Amino acid sequence: MRIIRKLFDSRLFWMIISFLVSLSIWIYVVSVETVESTKTFRNVPVELVGEDTLLNMRELVITDLDTPTVTLEISGPRRIVNGLEATDLIAQVDVSKLSQTAYTSLNYTIIYPSGVDRRSLQVINRSRDSVSFMVSKLTSKSVPVQGGFEGKTDSGFIQETPIFEPSTITVSGPEVYLRNVHHAYVTFGKDQTLDSTYSVDVGYILMDATDQPCSNENITAAPDIIRATLPVLAVKEVPLYISVQGGSGAAAENTRITVEPKTLKLAGDSAVLAEINQIQLDTIDLTSFGTKFTSTYSIPVPNGIRNLSGASEATVTIEVLGVETKLFDIEEFTWIGLDEDVEVIVESEQIPVLLRGPHNLLTRVTPYTIHAEADLTDLMQGLGSHMVTVTVTVPSIPGVGAIQEDGQPDYTVAIRLVRRGEEAQP
Repeated sequence: MRIIRKLFDSRLFWMIISFLVSLSIWIYVVSVETVESTKTFRNVPVELVGEDTLLNMRELVITDLDTPTVTLEISGPRRIVNGLEATDLIAQVDVSKLSQTAYTSLNYTIIYPSGVDRRSLQVINRSRDSVSFMVSKLTSKSVPVQGGFEGKTDSGFIQETPIFEPSTITVSGPEVYLRNVHHAYVTFGKDQTLDSTYSVDVGYILMDATDQPCSNENITAAPDIIRATLPVLAVKEVPLYISVQGGSGAAAENTRITVEPKTLKLAGDSAVLAEINQIQLDTIDLTSFGTKFTSTYSIPVPNGIRNLSGASEATVTIEVLGVETKLFDIEEFTWIGLDEDVEVIVESEQIPVLLRGPHNLLTRVTPYTIHAEADLTDLMQGLGSHMVTVTVTVPSIPGVGAIQEDGQPDYTVAIRLVRRGEEAQP
């Protein structure tokens, strides 16, 4: 025990111990710093730099990078190599100097963490020396919005073509990706049963020309929401009709009126359709023809209403029943509004007048029962030749009257007005 205590008290002993410890530390440090070690780093991320410069100065973008990572085998001092992980490294590619659209390859540079002496490290193996990618022109284009309603309409209603607002969208991205984008497709209204116009905000899918979905990769589209509207119209069937004005033995009660088509199917706003109960084609004066009339009329459809039947014209036939016609020549006329000093010279020898009525009444008509009258009041200041309208009636035989089978509104006669006592010039 005395010897050990004497040893611990010896200055020489502690000098020897200090030397040995220092030697050990020196040997350890030298071995760590100088002994080489090799390590494989997998999934080192690939990073592109200079993309902003490429986009802002040349409107070029990078797409289709062939790999997001690389594998590296690095040799160097054990202390440094063993202290690194794959996530500490970056395989960096500078794309800022590219100027043309093309599929290209560039070498990458290994970026180490700050403080690491890269001169002491050596990449002895790489999974690849470069990375490849596409340099594309950034562009944009407008494409139409298309789509369909997936619900149904209630009975008595029909749906029109959907309306999309906006009707086009703008897609932007690399030119090579935009080539396949043909339209934006919208679906809406699933499980809906409608009896009025329906609107909803929906998204869309980008589609190609064969109606297959396109990839959204590297593509932006605006706006991202579409207002889809399905106009829904009420349906109503209304009759077509002709109004008649009676006369000369004809009235609504003894006429047969046929309209073909008889009805028209309409579609429109339900409130507007509620006010439409029939469509009038025309008003026919029954004195404008003999016993039968046929004509074609355009069908007037109110504004905002759709004609679902497709017919744009209707054929009208009117038959006056229980009557016949007979022609008379009129030579005697009655003039009203005539000044005493003015004389009327009839330049027409006679005018033919067609009368219509039941057979038993027509047999009672003679030229003396026919009254032909013309009002000359407005002509008194205009001596000379005139064409005047003559009203023809059979006052003594009700139910018989004159008609204009040629469709002319009135009978006319040529006259000449002269002063009495003046020689009538032919």
